[in-house]
Amino acid sequence: MDKAHHVGMADMVVVSAPESLVTLGLGSCIGLVLFDQAAKVAGMAHIMLPDSRGAGQKALEKPGKFADTAVPALIAEVCRKGAVRSRLKAKIAGGSQMFALPGAQTDFLAVGSRNAKETEAMLQRHGIPLSASDTGGNKGRTVEFSTKTWMLTVKVLGKGTAEI
Repeated sequence: MDKAHHVGMADMVVVSAPESLVTLGLGSCIGLVLFDQAAKVAGMAHIMLPDSRGAGQKALEKPGKFADTAVPALIAEVCRKGAVRSRLKAKIAGGSQMFALPGAQTDFLAVGSRNAKETEAMLQRHGIPLSASDTGGNKGRTVEFSTKTWMLTVKVLGKGTAEI
């Protein structure tokens, strides 16, 4: 059996084939996968917030926590492990709207959609194509990326499983 590496909140993990990457309980968070199939390298970040403004030292200590720091940090990590930047592709999942309060400012609570938008914007800014995504809704997700199939399996609470 191939080893599955757990990616915790605000963490980043890089693996080589035939290992896999798993992150549990994505609500408003984003599971970002960058991979280079030819180099057989993949990395995953569990992004919690869209940007690091005001985070100070935390952004340096845990770059995987923020979309604006996770994307460049994960690019650097997968390339350090042998990936070639021009061959990198991305897949993302998560970004649910988990909470709704009557009368509350919706933009403030829409962390999930802000996480997804900022992650996509950062990928575009860094020239990394987004090959698949499963974002939005109001259900939690668990994701697993396989370096055997190069597919991201997305399990949505109460909705079943899909491969992207």
